[in-house]
Amino acid sequence: MRRILLYIIIITTGIIFLARLFYLQVIDESFVRLSEDNAIKVVYDYPQRGYIFDRNGELLVSNQPSYDVMAIPRNVKVFDTAEFCRILKITPEALASKLDNAKIYSPRLPSIIVPQLTKSEYAYLQEKMRNYEGFYIQKRSLRDYQTHNGSNVLGYIAEVNRKIIEGNPYYISGDLIGKQGIEGYYEELLRGVKGVKYIQKDRFNRDIGAFKDGIYDTLPKKGKDVTITIDGVLQAYGEKLMKNKWGGIVALEPATGEILALVTAPSYDPALLVGRQRSSNFTELYYDTIARPLYDRGLQAEYPPGSPFKTINALIALQEEVVTTQDRVSCSMGYVFGRGRKMGCHAHPSPLNMVPGIAQSCNAYFATVYRRIIEKFPTPQEGIDTWANHLKSFGLGNYLGSDLSTGRPGKIPTADYYNRIYDYPTYKWYSTATISNAIGQGEVLMTPIQLANMTAAISNKGWFYTPHILKEIEGNPIKDKEFTEKKYTTIDPKHFEPVVEGMHQVYKSGTASSLRIPGIEIAGKTGTAENFTKIGTKRVQLTDHSIFIAFAPVDNPKIAIAVFVENGYWGGRYAGRIAGLMIEKYLKGTISRTDMENWILTHSLEEEYKKPYSGEPFTINK
Repeated sequence: MRRILLYIIIITTGIIFLARLFYLQVIDESFVRLSEDNAIKVVYDYPQRGYIFDRNGELLVSNQPSYDVMAIPRNVKVFDTAEFCRILKITPEALASKLDNAKIYSPRLPSIIVPQLTKSEYAYLQEKMRNYEGFYIQKRSLRDYQTHNGSNVLGYIAEVNRKIIEGNPYYISGDLIGKQGIEGYYEELLRGVKGVKYIQKDRFNRDIGAFKDGIYDTLPKKGKDVTITIDGVLQAYGEKLMKNKWGGIVALEPATGEILALVTAPSYDPALLVGRQRSSNFTELYYDTIARPLYDRGLQAEYPPGSPFKTINALIALQEEVVTTQDRVSCSMGYVFGRGRKMGCHAHPSPLNMVPGIAQSCNAYFATVYRRIIEKFPTPQEGIDTWANHLKSFGLGNYLGSDLSTGRPGKIPTADYYNRIYDYPTYKWYSTATISNAIGQGEVLMTPIQLANMTAAISNKGWFYTPHILKEIEGNPIKDKEFTEKKYTTIDPKHFEPVVEGMHQVYKSGTASSLRIPGIEIAGKTGTAENFTKIGTKRVQLTDHSIFIAFAPVDNPKIAIAVFVENGYWGGRYAGRIAGLMIEKYLKGTISRTDMENWILTHSLEEEYKKPYSGEPFTINK
């Protein structure tokens, strides 16, 4: 029995050893890969990124050659560091730091030592590369901008960091990746696919040819060319008009939701983030915490919408049947409510019904309308939530979901929010507590793109497409349902006509009558929003913001626009002029109101923006 047990143990042990040997030699490839790591050099062939065109076929972004000095740390031999540093215009300390970081990343894999050589630097260094064993030159392509505008739209490319490498096996150290804008959101479309070459090495680490005659080599695939919805001429014109001003302009095509212009000011030339000076330029832009040129105000800045918000309150009131278009409201330079408090208003004819109420931007009219909406319901909580749900159907209070890599949701207050604000879980506050919402000065916050989308929805009489920036891929129109299916508001189409007429009368006889454009029928709405900041521990009121929304032509809208100019005094002063000029530029290609254009181009708000730091007084507009 013992002899049989011994045989069983010997046979079992033999089977285990044979199975393990079979696994290591046949199934497990880790030792094969390790062997190949020592005998094979992997060289990547980087593709060109896809080109970017504007909606009219104008080339905005192409490519230019770039050359990176790479190193495989374990292959680096002793070399003349002084000469090497002189050729590459870097310090010995910087070189040592780069090599140390490369060793930490991987002694066996290549790392960038000096990125983005110029053609002349490359030509000179190429002749001397034989003196620097372990180093080689990797050819790539960098972006070549054919425009000085639209940096926030286009984005930029930068070197991947360790987090990206660990999260995506496609990227290795030194690879470039799209950041922000089109470059970031559509990175996988634009980047293409790297080609790979496997080079056999001998025992002296010398290249001896393609591994297995190149059967595993692959060719690079160029990135896809894309056409974006931006009109390059309109974008450039908007940035020109916003020089020396802060704020945002968003222009949409109502019929499609395509973004025609997305202007943020101040901005920067996209070429600043290309080449060896990219890092220092980015650092300078990043640390400009006053002007914040990297901050996309069109998508991220949340502002009180001011009087343009009255249009949507009018629509909600009609839908909830708390007002008719003929109901008249008296105004004595404002609206008195709650213990003698008064919401001021400017001089205009009185009493007013809805159309002239919009045209004259009467605060008393819209305070009355707002209270009727909230007070229709048994409790203000129910009224506020009904009101908020209507607003959300216009894409407000939530990031719109456009195909851009950044954005903010704005704010639409609900009953829960006010219950927390007033510390009452039940019916304890009234419509007068939130009356500022009537004129877009309460807790409501909107981004310029939300304001533009709201305007497009009004122009379409109740529907919109999600705003988007991509138009075509390799000449094929986009098919993403998110951007090609209509979204409907909760307002019946029949209620839009009086609101549109009121906006039309803003130009005909109302607050923008001096801004009319010959030959174009425009519907618009001026807005002025109070502006506060903290200076030290004190809350200080600054010069008011200037706001304007518009669409044109009234009967067949081709463009809807929202303009927001920080510290711009009042709606018609800056934002109204800019909106009119942008509309005329897009629809006619020329400018007839050169008086407005000259005024905008020769007026600056830079002194306003210095006041929080200079101590000069602000202009408060009532």
